[in-house]
Amino acid sequence: MAELHELSAVALRDALRSGEVSAKDAAAHFLARVEQHNPLLGAFVTVTAEHAMRPALAADARRSQTPANALPVLHGMPLAFKDLTDVAGVVTTHGSAALDHKPAPADAPLVAHLKEAGGISLGKTQVPEFGLTAYSENRIAPPSRNPHALSRSSGGSSGGSAAAVAANLLPFAPGTDGGGSVRIPAAACGLVGLKSGRGLVPAGESQGDPARLVVAGPLARSAADAALMMDALVPGAAFLDALAQEPPRLRIGVTLDSPWSGTFPFTAEPEALEALEAGEKLLEHAGHSVTEASIRYDNRYPDAFTTAWTAGVGAARISPQREALLAPLTRTFRRRAQHRSPAKLAEALAFLRQFQQDTVTQYAQWDLILMPALAQTPRPVGWFTGTAHGDERWPATQWPGDADGDYRKQCEYAPWSSMVNVCGLPAITVPVHWTGNAAGSGLPMGIQLVGPMGSEALLLRVAHQLGF
Repeated sequence: MAELHELSAVALRDALRSGEVSAKDAAAHFLARVEQHNPLLGAFVTVTAEHAMRPALAADARRSQTPANALPVLHGMPLAFKDLTDVAGVVTTHGSAALDHKPAPADAPLVAHLKEAGGISLGKTQVPEFGLTAYSENRIAPPSRNPHALSRSSGGSSGGSAAAVAANLLPFAPGTDGGGSVRIPAAACGLVGLKSGRGLVPAGESQGDPARLVVAGPLARSAADAALMMDALVPGAAFLDALAQEPPRLRIGVTLDSPWSGTFPFTAEPEALEALEAGEKLLEHAGHSVTEASIRYDNRYPDAFTTAWTAGVGAARISPQREALLAPLTRTFRRRAQHRSPAKLAEALAFLRQFQQDTVTQYAQWDLILMPALAQTPRPVGWFTGTAHGDERWPATQWPGDADGDYRKQCEYAPWSSMVNVCGLPAITVPVHWTGNAAGSGLPMGIQLVGPMGSEALLLRVAHQLGF
């Protein structure tokens, strides 16, 4: 057998269910990987070896008494959770130095759901402060780095989880996505990342989210592994079985249009366009029809989205004497949220509901919408915050205070992400291109496919059809 970390998540699942590999050995193997590689990678903030071994031993005892077909979906599978998500008995930092770091009294719904499905948590992964940014850097722990180039960011806000999966520290991982937080790090790290549609995953939504932007979804090295995670996230689902069926011939609209263009004009880098071209060729070779799509977006979108996206940070309980410990971007958007009237938030939410209706109507002219996953290659660590290479001065207590410049850079980096959350639609990123001469020899670049409500299985089938 190959080393356990070299197995796909599906193959490891099979080995655990058959008894060929014990849950104890799987947990120990991946914990050893974390111990060896995390000091350079910064993927994990907290490692919970003791918390992992107890349920692993319990899983092995259950395996000895239970037929394989009666075991839970993720029996014995190692996982980790973003450090925004409560795991009972483990500190949740929310990536912030301004909070008291106390052990969580109970599991968050997403954690409870995946533990019930048989998953075993190895710890908490690195995130940006309160999950606000497209990079996973904060003031409490080293930045999460891209396994394909340690000088580059792994993205955000599920950046630590993406880095861990891409570096084989985990077979796969759950993430949450409120504006691209699964898809951005998946694209940066060369993974398949699936944002589920609004309301599909029972444990996906979060508090402080008035626009219902946040959903859960998998970060995985293949569509099959992502489908296995979806089978755990959605009770009674059969996403993995659905991959056996070829998708029908689809009408796919390709576009570079973005609702951010009017406020933050951007130019897609050549590598992003090369990825888009590679994706088009793969889709056409698979028999799909790819045609140009012109999408019209209302130029009021950036202000409305930002208002909704930052509403939660304004309500976070932080003592006035500790607000100085917030990162500049968080502090700036928190202050603006606190001074914003309820009527302004209500106006933004009403606009976003109309934006959803208008955009979904336009997208419905095609079966799927295709665009680059990112407009730029994975950014250097510290690039968004303006720190010196981002790595010499951790903890970064003296970050420059240009919050608006930071935010603009993020919107130009990932201009095709947030509107999918506003629309509540499913979307998948697929790593179709590498900047080097061969896969794995440079930086990954991907495409995003957006589908109508209920198309998660179709998106996974297309990704699988393309060889991912």
